[in-house]
Amino acid sequence: MLTQLNCIIVSTILFLISVLGLFLNQKNILIMLMSLEMMFLSISFNLIFLSVYLDDIMGQIFAILILTVAAAESSIGLAILVVYYRIRNVITVELMSLTRD
Repeated sequence: MLTQLNCIIVSTILFLISVLGLFLNQKNILIMLMSLEMMFLSISFNLIFLSVYLDDIMGQIFAILILTVAAAESSIGLAILVVYYRIRNVITVELMSLTRD
């Protein structure tokens, strides 16, 4: 049985893993995008749990909005990466400053 403390601990652990994924792996852009998506997921999980716990629908509505924005961000980010890979034949974060030319 999931209790209030267990859900908050799981959400916090997911958030901390995603923050570590963003800061420790700054060379692979795909892992950085996945870490950002996992951060959105942990926040949504926390909102949904608190919405059920407080018997209020607003947390679930915000979670749906967050997941919608996360899906749009992910699709646009992956589309930019595909175009960048077609131009340069490599995806590295160090060379991303070349897109300003």
